[in-house]
Amino acid sequence: MTGRPNLMTPELKANPFPLYAELRRNAPVSQVDPGGMWAVTRYDDAMAVLKNPRTFSSAGFGLATNPPWLGGNPVSQSMGALDPPQHGRLRTLVNRAFTPTAVARMEPRVRDFVARVATALPLGRPVDMVPAFALPVPAYVLGELLGLDPSLHSQLKRWADQLTSVTAIRAEETERQEPVRQAVAEVRRYFSEVVELRRQRPGEDLVSDLLRARVDGEALTQDELLAFMFLLLLGGLETTVHLMGLCVLALMEHPEVMERLRADRSLVPNFVEEVLRTGAPGHGLLRLTTEEVELGGVRLPKGARVVVLLGSVCRDESQFKDGERFDLDRPGSQLPFGHGPHYCIGAALARLEAKLATEALLERCGGISPGEGPVVWHRSMVVRGPSSIPAVLHPA
Repeated sequence: MTGRPNLMTPELKANPFPLYAELRRNAPVSQVDPGGMWAVTRYDDAMAVLKNPRTFSSAGFGLATNPPWLGGNPVSQSMGALDPPQHGRLRTLVNRAFTPTAVARMEPRVRDFVARVATALPLGRPVDMVPAFALPVPAYVLGELLGLDPSLHSQLKRWADQLTSVTAIRAEETERQEPVRQAVAEVRRYFSEVVELRRQRPGEDLVSDLLRARVDGEALTQDELLAFMFLLLLGGLETTVHLMGLCVLALMEHPEVMERLRADRSLVPNFVEEVLRTGAPGHGLLRLTTEEVELGGVRLPKGARVVVLLGSVCRDESQFKDGERFDLDRPGSQLPFGHGPHYCIGAALARLEAKLATEALLERCGGISPGEGPVVWHRSMVVRGPSSIPAVLHPA
């Protein structure tokens, strides 16, 4: 390897894992492009970062999601960019919507919707599995949570794609910047309208709940509520769409795994865990050093931007035996959803969606083969997943 690798090239977005393995062996903490961030690729070093928010601040997420050319992004003010204790106050307010009890209440509706989506999938002819399958379920769940118009599913995905692309756009790429600025303005306007409507007519949805919620007598401010809704658009929609797409790809690339799952549905949760580990849809966690610090034998200056590459960390052979191999019998790991104060608040809901979707797909078809044309990968530093999966589903 010569020079700094650029993690945003189409080749590396499609398959970054050989590079990650090389970095783990030879340069586990090293600078990468775009932007010269310090990439953390080994498990132990990642834990050192994620367990120490005092030195490795989540302000790095805020900086990366609000570059100067954007002119403001509510995501950069969300709890994803905050450290304790400010982070804890917001998390306490929103946590109630994602408790095991709350997730269990949603299961019957999600299961019914997933079944309808799967039944509509064509057999024996080409289909793009992202818009036909991976997108509708997370969009439905997000709409149920926030009380959004169901007709906006494709619009929500377009907005989420633009928002997550921020970390992959360079300052000189002016032609890619305007669509993102427009998306931020559109989302802000739409979510503000939703909040105002819920103030006037509260309903049984998360926005209404958050408007009523109090911690120590304090409610969320308008800016805090909008920032959380922006964050949920990224985490609740974009990352989960990628997880669903990665599940489809895993079934397509490992027909022997699909055969085992069709014979034994109890293995589906294991399957979802291994897709999370090997695919890491939540791919990069961004941090900022608050002081000079040594990490993995490398001195990082104060103000260094750090990216914990979960796509590499979750394959680290020191923690995951034969980590490059997809192993249906491997014990699950919590790491794909992060660690510490910023452990993904929607992890249980994402797992449920992926489990129900996989079960429905196993009922619908007996095999999946690649369609014509390549799989297209989304460009972002913080998430990784397919934006198009040409496929053909075969009858059981």
